[in-house]
Amino acid sequence: MDKAKEMMLFNQSFKYIDDGVEHGILSKFNPGTMELKKGYQVDQRFMPLLCDVIFERDVPVKLRDGVTIYTDVFRPSGEEKVPVIISWSPYGKAAGTAPRYTNLFGMIGIPDSELSGLHKFEGSDPAYWCNHGYAVCNPDPRGIAHSEGDIYMIGTQEARDCYDLIEWLAEQEWCNGKVATSGTSYLALSQWFIAAEQPPHLAAINPVEGFGDAYRDLIRRGGILDVNFASRLQVNHVHAGKPVRREDVHDEGLKYPFANCELWEDKIAKFENITCPAYVVASYSNTLHTPGTFRAWRSMPKENKWLRIHDNQEWPDFYKEEQQEDRLKFFDHFLKGIDNGWEKTPVVRYALHDFEGGHYEGIEAETFPPKGTEYKKMYLDGATRTLSTTLAKADIPAIYDSEASLAQASFLYKAEEKTELVGYPKAKLYVEVDGSDDMDILVYLYKLDKFGNHLQQFVVPNMTARMHDLTDRGGSVLRYKGSNGRLRVSMRHLDEEKSTDEVPAYTFDREEKLHKGEIVEIEIEMFPIGMLLYPGEQLRFIVSAKDEVGGIMPGTPAAPPVNFGKHIIHCGGQYDSYLQLPVRLQ
Repeated sequence: MDKAKEMMLFNQSFKYIDDGVEHGILSKFNPGTMELKKGYQVDQRFMPLLCDVIFERDVPVKLRDGVTIYTDVFRPSGEEKVPVIISWSPYGKAAGTAPRYTNLFGMIGIPDSELSGLHKFEGSDPAYWCNHGYAVCNPDPRGIAHSEGDIYMIGTQEARDCYDLIEWLAEQEWCNGKVATSGTSYLALSQWFIAAEQPPHLAAINPVEGFGDAYRDLIRRGGILDVNFASRLQVNHVHAGKPVRREDVHDEGLKYPFANCELWEDKIAKFENITCPAYVVASYSNTLHTPGTFRAWRSMPKENKWLRIHDNQEWPDFYKEEQQEDRLKFFDHFLKGIDNGWEKTPVVRYALHDFEGGHYEGIEAETFPPKGTEYKKMYLDGATRTLSTTLAKADIPAIYDSEASLAQASFLYKAEEKTELVGYPKAKLYVEVDGSDDMDILVYLYKLDKFGNHLQQFVVPNMTARMHDLTDRGGSVLRYKGSNGRLRVSMRHLDEEKSTDEVPAYTFDREEKLHKGEIVEIEIEMFPIGMLLYPGEQLRFIVSAKDEVGGIMPGTPAAPPVNFGKHIIHCGGQYDSYLQLPVRLQ
């Protein structure tokens, strides 16, 4: 970590507005302990407490290097020792009532009345968990708000800081010695790093959609630079009083283009070191977190881990009553020792999208992909623009001008019978460029109805006209349009140790530019899928020079691909370009 710290780039922290509004109603620094009675509301907009709660506010915790951070702790009133759940992120420990987050939840269709406002954004709600015999710990990591020290973003420093917090919590007189982590997005990705440090009192983790590799998932997915969402995240790096240093991952992304340096290696979670029980939640549709969450699942040791794949966006799923009850059963088993049958829970529960209103969740399996899945190669036919189970005899390339408004080539497949696609698709293509020395290739896999219309699915409760506007060309985590993948061709070098026939992995440690007339083979990792095709419906596979997905969230645009000249996709003959699909036999 020392070498990684030497490479880090820092800028000044943003100003913390300590007005009890900007960062939440209870955000002003005011150390002390109080009892919140059953029925208490932080504001009339929010859900009342379901039991009496002890609120310990701005509690100092000293870390191993002497830095003090501050945390809020909510715990049930009474003498019984209880386990505690940590929500670790830089989003502000009292920000459950912050306008920027209540507005965001309101936009997607989660009203204030469904939460107490005492939760950390994307974290466990004390109203629910205290009522079920758990404490909730909402820390401000180092440098955030009133916590001391410089601000770090993703990696070992954050993990070790939370390790120290876990061990401190386990020693508190009200704690039964069992600590867990839970939450979505940043509160999920942080758990991979924390658990890999193996804190002795970390009893279980519950990561709900979180990437685990800042380079591959956040900064350069497919080797294509996009630092816009990193900039959005860093706005949360606020400090009260004299400014501190904040690590600037945006600038690091610009300075360090290859993954094989200590800085980026420190921002890859060591999944293989995670030994505590893990209840992992994923979806096929999260354009920030999906690849990393499934990579984590594949890389963790097999024992004591469970996977549930849902068909919603992470936030409404996380706060659903039925999912909180499921999480409660998991935590009761591992943090309270309750014999509730959790061990009989299927290792995998997956979902299928039919994009037509069908709701298929909780399909039980022993593995993902489930047994009975076979990978089938669908060859690109440049003459008919179809996907075929047989390779065309001659190479008839598909060509498009990468600088034109229409810069893509499509290939269709029509289902003759009901077909279940579940697992990891990938594309293998033979490509050439005329007029440049590099290519950004983006691929998409869409479902069409029997009339040829592209089917899509909102994954949030709000499906109003405004949500259509917000997600037509962006807000990609809010409306699911199908699987996708991307690759900068000069970054195509495969990692032979980590690649499999199903999922390619890249070293991203070199740049191999193309020469005029050179045809190269590339493999493109695509998002996993769970999709139903009915007879007469079609798949549309698109090879493109354009970003059709757009930004992850409204207000944060995606960085455009960089392309010049004509793209040539060789199909047929000696060039067996294909889309590989995971087909589950009925």
